[in-house]
Amino acid sequence: MDPDDPVASPALLADWRLIHNAIIPTAPLSADEVRERAGRNRLDVAYADGTPVGCSTVRPPDEETPAATVISRILPEHRGRGYGTALYERGLAHARTLSDEGVETVVLASNEEGLRFALARGFVETERYVLPGDTVPFVTLRLEEGTAA
Repeated sequence: MDPDDPVASPALLADWRLIHNAIIPTAPLSADEVRERAGRNRLDVAYADGTPVGCSTVRPPDEETPAATVISRILPEHRGRGYGTALYERGLAHARTLSDEGVETVVLASNEEGLRFALARGFVETERYVLPGDTVPFVTLRLEEGTAA
């Protein structure tokens, strides 16, 4: 696990998982899968008055994707209050230290608010894909060069 990763305790990983699975019901993760992801990605959780309201993931580049990936998720009842922007900006700052090849994000296509959030920050759609056994696609978006987002 990244020593600078703000999500290190089992309780925080459980909060991250709860939020992820609520927002991505088509691809729920087990506790073991979250622990595995925490070993290779930077995971973060946003809280309001001690209540988990959102989570984010920053994936470093890999053989398949030379760009770093930033994903922010906010529970619907907590959207529009700046939590997503704070998580996104924190993740974006970290992502920019990981790759000179750009920044991407991934949003479940049924999450219209999430897509609007990404598009408003200068991301453009590059791909849609459906995981095996699913019917709702994921949308990959890339931050346009020169975008200050």
